[in-house]
Amino acid sequence: MKVLAINGSARKNNNTDILINCIFEKLNAAGIETEAVQFAGTVVTPCKACFACGGKENCIHQKDIFHAVFDKMKEADGIILGSPVYSANVSANMQAFLERAAVVCDMNSGLLTHKVGACVVSARRGGALNAVDAMNHFFLNHEMFIVGSTYWNMAYGQMPGDVLKDEEALSNMDNLAENMIWLLKKIEQEEEK
Repeated sequence: MKVLAINGSARKNNNTDILINCIFEKLNAAGIETEAVQFAGTVVTPCKACFACGGKENCIHQKDIFHAVFDKMKEADGIILGSPVYSANVSANMQAFLERAAVVCDMNSGLLTHKVGACVVSARRGGALNAVDAMNHFFLNHEMFIVGSTYWNMAYGQMPGDVLKDEEALSNMDNLAENMIWLLKKIEQEEEK
């Protein structure tokens, strides 16, 4: 089993990355392979609405990171989407990625069906629920199973490392990881029948 995390932050080794790594620690301990992709230092080009992806199972435009990341999504059993909140929602790169991925999935039915999805959000104060909703709606619209936890999957902090002070959030990430492990293993057992 493999889980891919896509970090939509403009900064490397940031609060969103810390949250993803908290989850990865538990997934790795349970024998689940993990890989993280960071959008920091890149620009994801918005969808051109050309619909040339129909029957191709990926975007035909390859001048940015999208094509390679979407191929990894298709191969993964689980997907974690992570984003900071800059302006009351997901980052611009995450929004562009989700919109492009949604069109590819709409034009090629079933690419992400029955994969396990979870999202994490880091925010200074407001907008975290909007970001959670945006990423969860992506999962729902593509027939994925969403993993939840004891509270919304968000943490508060502005400067890198601040989320480590949010004890409730860290506990929530642990529980999210445990729930993701449980669901991935149940799906694997069902597929083995």
